[in-house]
Amino acid sequence: MIRIVSIALLGLVLLAGCSSTKMAYRYADWGIVWWVDDYIPMTAEQESRLEQDIRGLRQWHCATELPRYSEWLAQLKSDVRSGNLSQSTVTHHQEQLLSFFPPLMERARPAATRLLSSLSDEQVQQLASNMEESQKELEDEFLADNPEQTREARAERTMERVERWLGSLNERQRDTVNAWSEGRGKQTEIWLEGRRNWQQALIDALATRDSDDFSDRVHYLMSNYEEVRGERYQRMMSKSRAAMAGLMIDLLQQADQRHLDHLLEQAATMQGDFDTLACTSEGTGSLNG
Repeated sequence: MIRIVSIALLGLVLLAGCSSTKMAYRYADWGIVWWVDDYIPMTAEQESRLEQDIRGLRQWHCATELPRYSEWLAQLKSDVRSGNLSQSTVTHHQEQLLSFFPPLMERARPAATRLLSSLSDEQVQQLASNMEESQKELEDEFLADNPEQTREARAERTMERVERWLGSLNERQRDTVNAWSEGRGKQTEIWLEGRRNWQQALIDALATRDSDDFSDRVHYLMSNYEEVRGERYQRMMSKSRAAMAGLMIDLLQQADQRHLDHLLEQAATMQGDFDTLACTSEGTGSLNG
């Protein structure tokens, strides 16, 4: 039980950082709208087209992907009950979790291409300026005056996310998180560097948005985001996935029944959300909320 759930459920929370499944589901629109909703005002025509595209994306996702998520959780629970805790099972669930993102990105690509190709020069300039401002804010927030402070802040963020699923950590678990953060070196800096690289690649691609191969460039940005973010980012992510798996295993091996009960309750809630989320009847609502 410990190792499987650690890779899958807690890994999902640590990556997404969302407080509920439904909130995370609404956040999944980022593949199309994050650079629009947060960074630039749209024309009425652009907003209308995007509303339609998001509606179609949600309907597809609800009908096709949410059942996959629920089936995965059912298999996860089955493995837990049967005590099937082999390394191969852990690897399977980790790979299954990661496999959920590419289909969404691929499905979102046509809408993203339509939107980006419709941007005016003024909108592109505003996008670049606002992304730079956002990047600076993140650097100010996540990079402290010295590496030790940065590591401490990273450990605290990790503890907060883990505790959402396990409840309050015990002293041994907190020591484990602190040691994990200590071993991550310049992970936060490399993540921010990679984010900046991807944003610059987007701005470079937008300079060619009238060309015939623009759709291919958008596809590349969305499908190969780790490569676009740079070699240091790729190396860091490869190590980070293994380190995160190890962290989750350690934390749950150090857990008592209180932690496991809390985790099973959260897992049951997540599966219930996947089974009952009626996104086809929600509509898209406003892009701002």
